[in-house]
Amino acid sequence: MRVSSEIADRILEIASRESASLGKALSIAVVDVGGYIVAIRRNEGARPLTPSIALSKAYSAAVMQRPTNMLQAWAEHEPVFFSQVATLGWQPIVATQGGITLKKDGEFLGGIGISGGTADEDQRIAEAVIAEIGFDSDFAAWAGAKK
Repeated sequence: MRVSSEIADRILEIASRESASLGKALSIAVVDVGGYIVAIRRNEGARPLTPSIALSKAYSAAVMQRPTNMLQAWAEHEPVFFSQVATLGWQPIVATQGGITLKKDGEFLGGIGISGGTADEDQRIAEAVIAEIGFDSDFAAWAGAKK
């Protein structure tokens, strides 16, 4: 399975609907398992930097194979190492809310990133997309992550 343009369109549609229900203008990015862009949308009124932030969130979720909020403990407990890893790819690795790994039946497929709301709003929208489409939402704890 892969993230097809049909799946990406559905993700954009659901996330746009959810952001409109909050009265927010957001950007949404969808990437494949390698972190490469499948689709990206900056909804009307979204701030100019939000597409880049959404892309970084989607990229991080895809290549790290964990939602971006799961990277927060690692970033806090090993800030020097994390800051170096964060610059290794073609997009920055970010440890924040709003980036979720696309996984179906245990297979990693890519990631989505939402940007433009509060961190909690971005996360809630991303989770709503995953739930509505039926992607997996279980992820093993990051090795070495301390709570």
